[in-house]
Amino acid sequence: MAKKTTKKKAATPKQKRSFGLSKQNKILLGSVIMLFAIALFFSFTSFYFTWQDDQSLLSEFANRNEQAKNLLNKFGASIGHLFLYKGFGVASFVFPVLLFLSGLTLFFSLPKKGLVKKWIWGLIFILWFSVAFGFFAEKWPLLGGLVGFEMNDFLQDYTGKIGVLLLLIFGLIFILVRLFKFTPESTLQYFKQKKAALTDELNNSGDDENSSANATSKQTAETVEEATVEETPVVVDTYTHKEEIPPIEKEEVPANDGFEVTVAEDEENVEESLNIEVEKITEEKEEIDNLADKLVDDFGEFDPTLELANYKFPHIDLLDQHGAGGGITINQEELEENKNKIVETLKNYKIGIAQIKATIGPTVTLYEIVPDAGVRISKIKNLEDDIALSLAALGIRIIAPIPGKGTIGIEVPNKNPSIVSMRSVIASTKFQKAEMELPIAFGKTISNETLVVDLAKMPHLLMAGATGQGKSVGLNAVLTSLLYKKHPAEVKFVLVDPKKVELTLFNKIERHFLAKLPDSEDAIITDNAKVINTLNSLCIEMDNRYELLKAAMVRNLKEYNAKFKARKLNPNDGHMFLPYIVLVIDEFADLIMTAGKEVETPIARLAQLARAIGIHLIIATQRPSVNVITGIIKANFPARIAFRVTSKIDSRTILDAQGADQLIGRGDMLYTQGNDVIRVQCAFVDTPEVEKITGYIGSQRAYAEALLLPEYVGPDDSGTSIDNNIADRDKLFREAAEVIVIAQQGSASLIQRKLKLGYNRAGRIIDQLEAAGIVGQFEGSKARQVLVPDMLALDQLLDNEKK
Repeated sequence: MAKKTTKKKAATPKQKRSFGLSKQNKILLGSVIMLFAIALFFSFTSFYFTWQDDQSLLSEFANRNEQAKNLLNKFGASIGHLFLYKGFGVASFVFPVLLFLSGLTLFFSLPKKGLVKKWIWGLIFILWFSVAFGFFAEKWPLLGGLVGFEMNDFLQDYTGKIGVLLLLIFGLIFILVRLFKFTPESTLQYFKQKKAALTDELNNSGDDENSSANATSKQTAETVEEATVEETPVVVDTYTHKEEIPPIEKEEVPANDGFEVTVAEDEENVEESLNIEVEKITEEKEEIDNLADKLVDDFGEFDPTLELANYKFPHIDLLDQHGAGGGITINQEELEENKNKIVETLKNYKIGIAQIKATIGPTVTLYEIVPDAGVRISKIKNLEDDIALSLAALGIRIIAPIPGKGTIGIEVPNKNPSIVSMRSVIASTKFQKAEMELPIAFGKTISNETLVVDLAKMPHLLMAGATGQGKSVGLNAVLTSLLYKKHPAEVKFVLVDPKKVELTLFNKIERHFLAKLPDSEDAIITDNAKVINTLNSLCIEMDNRYELLKAAMVRNLKEYNAKFKARKLNPNDGHMFLPYIVLVIDEFADLIMTAGKEVETPIARLAQLARAIGIHLIIATQRPSVNVITGIIKANFPARIAFRVTSKIDSRTILDAQGADQLIGRGDMLYTQGNDVIRVQCAFVDTPEVEKITGYIGSQRAYAEALLLPEYVGPDDSGTSIDNNIADRDKLFREAAEVIVIAQQGSASLIQRKLKLGYNRAGRIIDQLEAAGIVGQFEGSKARQVLVPDMLALDQLLDNEKK
């Protein structure tokens, strides 16, 4: 027993000697130090951008409800304030570097020999830069920090500004000499090398002039040297240098043996004596300026608004301020009452709430609750009707959970909802400063923020909802937003109104903003047959635009117009500035019922292909059934708006989610663009307001006519006989026929480009060419077949007609 006890005592000191910082502990400590250094760097960087906002939170570090804007929240704000404001200013950024190097040394178990030296020089750098910033940047104390400011102030009290400046210069010299090994000789040597290099460049230009004379003398020397080598052949070791051969050995070699030894070393020496002259190649000068740049310099970029240069955008006073100042009134009693009822209802089902917060919107208040730990979300979701019963509210919508937050949302309608006026939305900074191609202001969200989206990025919009829930007001809001933001040269509307009463107010701006078919009396389409022709005409316009984009070698309308404005596209080749075209269909279900596939097919084509060439669709319907909103349409309309509907099935048809059946109507809507669903109160614009806006625009100088879309000939009209009367033919019939035969492509757009004609006249010439048997029948968007193979056959055909 005594022996065993002795062994245990002997083992004890060994355990004490083995105690220390193990490799695992070094890795852990090193990683902690490196991560802390990274945290310091981010907090320091963020401090310079957020210190003013976070200044008031430094005294409320323990308050969990207050949040700082620093990247590391209140910790980052406090540590940044300590090091940058109360410490050394910008020089404090050296600390994260030193800490990271220290952590790296521990993490990889690197030798610590140079680490102490780095810390010493790092502290010297910190002190010097802090005092330097305090001296040179007294007006910006954050650069030098409180330490630099006070040290600079202390030194100036005893040495003055000149003394502090001399001390800073001495510190800089000390750092350069001791750390970077600076000497005056190294500086002089550096400038001598620069001077020698400059002299060599100047001498090279002079050497080129004497190159011919030097070449002649070199050839003479080479001839003499070769003759000497041939007269006295020498046998030498190939590893012996030519200069080491004594002249006696050359005489001892017999010259009459008829035996000559060719020495590779001598040839190499002869070749080494030749100086290779490299002729300098003069690079061709690049012509950077092209014709487009010269045109831009001389005339500036092409301005599409120049034709209506005096056009004035509608002013904000044309819109009315609905409601009492447009603000939101907070009813504290209603908030407290709703909160108590929600808490009581959930408590009845044994669901505890850890926290609750209210966000008041124009028509709906969002109550965000944080349930106690262990409560299932589905349990709260199933209590939707019970909460609505206890609150006696019109419709309760539960969001469980709110995307991006760890809370559950309960949307409760306000007893006294506020009206969101179009004026307040248009006047908002978010809309006025929106850098978008086609900005649309829909209304305000629950957090009372203006919702502004870009139609060009949607790229198409589907609106649906029951009758009288705000679809027509939503369409007016869309059109009003574009009228307030875009010039008539930049956007055109194609309006389809089967009801014949909703969009008639926009007739006044026909020659400013509308597009229509040729020979059409009304720009706003109300006849279903004309709708089919218009949709097919837009498909032709889409194909023509894609041809222009292909010729311009660009991918979308924005790039094409930018290239055209920079005068890099020739109008003689058919290029022109292309405005955006917005197709608005007010009642889509009626078109599907009457026309069916004839309407769905071109709309599907436009929805799939038209986004790149600037044609965007807005479709509204009051019947969101599956046979109206088909799978093809839903796949190409990621942006959707749902007003109040009567069933959850209709809500899923529109949004692929529930919630639209819980809306309260009167412009209350849900908006989604393929991700989150946002509840918005649509801005209200009344009929008199639209009349004032369109009247203001219509009273100004306009274009000669509305934008004419390509003419579409239906399949029933393509086979009709065309009168082949030679006397009624166009004066340019012969030239057009030659253009078609040479190009072997029968299209009105080709004649339009080559002969610089309008589309209507080019279409009539195409009909005359068809009657004469030069081109074939109409084949939709394809080019017509050319029936005449060459110019000889064309001459024979036209001569036979004269006979």
